[in-house]
Amino acid sequence: MVVLGVDPGSLATGYGLIEKKGEKLICLASGELTFRKDILFCERIHGIYRGMVELMKRFQPAEMAIEDVFFSKNAKSSLKLGHARGAALVAAVECGVRIFEYSPLEIKKAVVGFGGAGKVQVQSMVRCILSQEVSGGLDASDALAVAICHLNWTRYEKPREAMR
Repeated sequence: MVVLGVDPGSLATGYGLIEKKGEKLICLASGELTFRKDILFCERIHGIYRGMVELMKRFQPAEMAIEDVFFSKNAKSSLKLGHARGAALVAAVECGVRIFEYSPLEIKKAVVGFGGAGKVQVQSMVRCILSQEVSGGLDASDALAVAICHLNWTRYEKPREAMR
């Protein structure tokens, strides 16, 4: 089964595709959809949507795991994050990919074992779990962590119901 992990952001949206073969996790692709600050916000959101559709058509994931909404002190940043998530969610619905959401705490605990882990710690553990170097930056590693978290949930517990 192929799972697409997504770490949404309006300037950089990380993605990671992992295939599970038996007990082995194999990274098929990872990277970031990045946008300059001077590009209109609506164009960046459209770019996220187009990029996600392209990835889904190319790799045909069965499921997408995405970081759930979290609230920060800056309401404007939270709203922009929500728009980026929405673009990825709409792309998944259009492509017929089942959607699952995980909180940042769940993701970090599943990958690092500690909910307060930083991005560098997550990246290091992702490399260890996959036993390979992965392409992309910290947002790509975070996206792979989301996919790993999902595969851990479906492996050890009854799978969560897909978002409706």
